[in-house]
Amino acid sequence: MTLTEKLLARAGGQAHVAPGDNVWVNVDVLMTHDVCGPGTIGVFQREFGRDAKVWDKQKVVIIPDHYIFTADSMSNRNVDILRDFVREQGLPYFYDVIDDPNGHWHFDASKGQLKQQWKGNYTGVCHTTLPWKGHLRPGEVLVGTDSHTCMAGAFNQFATGIGNTDGGFVLGTGKILLKVPETMRFYLEGEMSAGVMAKDVILHVIGEIGFDGATYRAMQWEGPGVNAMNMDDRMTIANMAIEAGGKNGIFPYDEKTGEYVRERIAENGTKSEFEPVEVDREQSFSYDKTFDLSKLEPTVACHPDPGQRKTARELKDVTLDRAYIGSCTGGKTSDFLAFARVVKGHTVKIDTFGVPATTKVVHELKETMWDGLSVWSILENAGVRMTENASCAACLGGPVDTFGRMNTPMKCISATNRNFPGRMGHKESQVFLASPYTVAASALTGKITDPRDYVG
Repeated sequence: MTLTEKLLARAGGQAHVAPGDNVWVNVDVLMTHDVCGPGTIGVFQREFGRDAKVWDKQKVVIIPDHYIFTADSMSNRNVDILRDFVREQGLPYFYDVIDDPNGHWHFDASKGQLKQQWKGNYTGVCHTTLPWKGHLRPGEVLVGTDSHTCMAGAFNQFATGIGNTDGGFVLGTGKILLKVPETMRFYLEGEMSAGVMAKDVILHVIGEIGFDGATYRAMQWEGPGVNAMNMDDRMTIANMAIEAGGKNGIFPYDEKTGEYVRERIAENGTKSEFEPVEVDREQSFSYDKTFDLSKLEPTVACHPDPGQRKTARELKDVTLDRAYIGSCTGGKTSDFLAFARVVKGHTVKIDTFGVPATTKVVHELKETMWDGLSVWSILENAGVRMTENASCAACLGGPVDTFGRMNTPMKCISATNRNFPGRMGHKESQVFLASPYTVAASALTGKITDPRDYVG
């Protein structure tokens, strides 16, 4: 069996499953957030009763992260709905933006978007919070009411996004009915050259198979190229399985995975036992192709979908209005460090917005010193508008006062994960997806730029 088949067989209490089988699966963790959480809670209360209790308090993680730092009253109210539910249910894993369990969230627009408005327990983007706070364990099943839940597949999990109705059912039962997907294998060998990042790998692959090329399939990543990648690289790739239509993305377990997970579990006191699934010698795939990482170039996904692949060199005449680094895909500490290596000592030519994925990233960028300056200061000195309010921000558009949102037609190069029309705001805007290196180089020139001109 493939990794996905082994995970679903185990979670369904079966010795063997095959693509196309329908399996009732026991869920290890359910995650929801402020956009889909209220709807999921509504379904749960409608179907199970207003006073019903969730199936397991230890397995529900609730993370406000999408429409947080906005004066929009309905968005603020969504966070209050989550807080009320958490208090009624006695749920331990709620990463609230305020400290008062009986309070109400209100974003103070008069303070602006740049300075911190969150309290101690707030974390930021759900998909980067889950590994940081010790909620991801190899061999488990994670479902979340967000399409990019597949990012957790980097940790040898079956992880996939679900809708509010399924989310409400899981809240009440801890189970979900899943059809076992076919598996596509992407075997990586060789080493990435200077200026090429994991984001280029996934953009190249999606360009190869199309933005619907993995529809309801598992994307399994193997090979020496995978073994050399750190966990941030793997998260970047797994995150964008959904951009090819994938049901999930998944990586083999190795000691890098184990070390990362054990460290976060110890920090947070979450469940410590886990059992990875190993790669079988004999597996059956619907697609199997080898990619040589040494041949990849800095890659860009053009408007209007992630499958519109071109190299950065091919797009050198495209003039830009904006650059953006952030989101679960491109807002990790390593992403900002890569961005900072390019812009250090230079000044950006176009409006450039930086949104850390988590509050931990904010702290790390301020604590990491290069030549006597914090990386945060280096970015600000280069003209990047950095916000301390970690969130999804403009990745999902949001209300008109969302930090970095495009409210007029413009062209933006972004380290985020999705570029359908209207994704980051105005429906006539164009979003070009690229790695943090490429976004940084392009911010310096005002045109799409190959970062190898800056990264030796």
